[in-house]
Amino acid sequence: MSTFVVVGGDAAGMSAASKAKRDDPDLDVIVFEQGSWVSYGACGLPYYIKGEIRSLDDLVSVTPEEFRKERDIDLRTGHEVVDINPDERVVTAHGTTGEVVQKYDDLLIAVGAEAILPSIDGIDHEGVYTLDSMTDGKELREYVARARSDGNLQQPDRGPACQYLETCNGPIGIVGGGYIGIEMAEALAANDFEVHLFQRSDRILKTFSEATSEIIAEHLAEQDVAVHLNSDVKALAGDDRVEAVVTSDTHVPVEMVLLGTGVRPRTKLAEDAGIKLGETGAIATDSYRETNQPNVYAAGDCAEVKHVITNKAVYVPLALTANRHGRAVGQTVAGTPTEGGGVAGTAAIKAFDVEAARTGIIDHRKASDAGFDPVTETIDAKSRAGYYPEGGTVRVTLTADRESERILGGCLVSEYGEGAVHRSHALVAAVTERVTVDELSNYDLAYAPPFNTTWDPVLTAAKVLGGHL
Repeated sequence: MSTFVVVGGDAAGMSAASKAKRDDPDLDVIVFEQGSWVSYGACGLPYYIKGEIRSLDDLVSVTPEEFRKERDIDLRTGHEVVDINPDERVVTAHGTTGEVVQKYDDLLIAVGAEAILPSIDGIDHEGVYTLDSMTDGKELREYVARARSDGNLQQPDRGPACQYLETCNGPIGIVGGGYIGIEMAEALAANDFEVHLFQRSDRILKTFSEATSEIIAEHLAEQDVAVHLNSDVKALAGDDRVEAVVTSDTHVPVEMVLLGTGVRPRTKLAEDAGIKLGETGAIATDSYRETNQPNVYAAGDCAEVKHVITNKAVYVPLALTANRHGRAVGQTVAGTPTEGGGVAGTAAIKAFDVEAARTGIIDHRKASDAGFDPVTETIDAKSRAGYYPEGGTVRVTLTADRESERILGGCLVSEYGEGAVHRSHALVAAVTERVTVDELSNYDLAYAPPFNTTWDPVLTAAKVLGGHL
C-alpha cells in the first residue's frame, strides 16, 4: 500500500487528501495539522467578527471526525511537522504524545501563509492583533461582543483575551488598506466602533483600478471610517498596552490595533528540506505542483502559480487556487496526472454597500513589463433597464493590448447587489481564453430588465475601448 502524507489541514491539504482517497480507496492518506481546526473558511472570519455568522463552527466545511470516519483519512491534529527528509522519504512531527516519524511515497506541503508583521515599534503591545487564524478570529469576536452594550451579538466562550477586552471599547486603528483592512473596517464600524484606517500609499486596494479605490474610499468615509492615505505608520505608542497610532504627521489615540499588512508564504520547512523557492519567494513547482524534490508537491498559499496572461510565476494566495491545486495533486498521486490550471488574479470584495471585483492585469506598468502596450478605458453604465424601478450604476475599467487587441484585465465596482462581482465572470473568461476586445463586445450575455440593460456594462465598456485602439 502506498502512503500519501499531507502537511497542513486546510484548503489545499484537505482537498488533496479527500480527492486522493476518493480516487484510490486503497491509498493510505495521512494528514498532519499543527492546530485543532481543519478545512475552515478563513475568508469568513471578518463576517464572524461582525456578527453575521453566529458560530465559529459554521466556518468549518468538514469536521475532523468526518474526515476520519466518513472519508477514512488518518487526520492527526495537534501534530507539527518539524522536518522533511526527501532522500529517505520521511517526515518528523511533534505531537501531544511525542515524536512521530512517518514514511511517505508522495508528500504534499500545504502549510499556507502567515501574516506579515511590519517593522514598526510597538507591535508586541497588548491590544495589537492580526487575523491569521481561527483563534485570532475568536479573540476579535470577544472584543466586539464585550464592547457592545446592546447584547445583540452572541458572546463566544471566554478566551485568553478577556481580561483586556472587558476594558476596551474605544477607537480602533487598522494598519493596511487591502482585503482584510477593508473587511475588518466594515465589521468594526458596523458594531459602532470609531475606526481609523491607515494606508501607506496614496490609495487603498492597490490591485484594483484607481476608480474602484476612489469609490470605496469615499464610501468608507460616508460610513464614518476615517481613511488616512499616505500615512506611513512609524510606531504603535504605549507602555505595555497600545494607546495610539503614530505616523509621520499625526498621532491618533486608539485602544486596539489590527495589522492587515498582507501575508507571506510559510517556506522554512520546505527550505530546510532543500526545496527550491521561486522568484516570488514562495515554493516553486511545475504545472503539476511538483517541487524540485521528486514526489514532493506544494499547493495553496505557500506555493507560487502561473499567471494565465504572462505565463510567469506569481504569488496569489486565494482560496479557490488552493482548493483547485490541492484537488489536482490528489488526482495526480492517485494515478491521474492533473495540472490544476493557472490563475488570472481574480478577486472580489464587499465594503458596506459597495462591491467590487478585478481580474487579469490592469496596471500599465505590469502590463508593459510583460511586453504589452496597454490601453485602458473606464465607463459608467446602468445596472438594470432604465425604466425598471430599481438599479444603480456599474463602473467598468477595461485594459487591452493595443497591438493584439487582447483583453488583459478589468475591474468593476457597483452598489452591493448590482452585479459588479457576477459580471466579472465574463471578464475572467475573456482574459483566460485570450479574447479580443471585439470578441468580448459580441458576447451573448443575458438580458432581462430586473437584472441588466440590453447592452451589459461589460459589453458597453468593450465597445468604448475598441474605439480607442
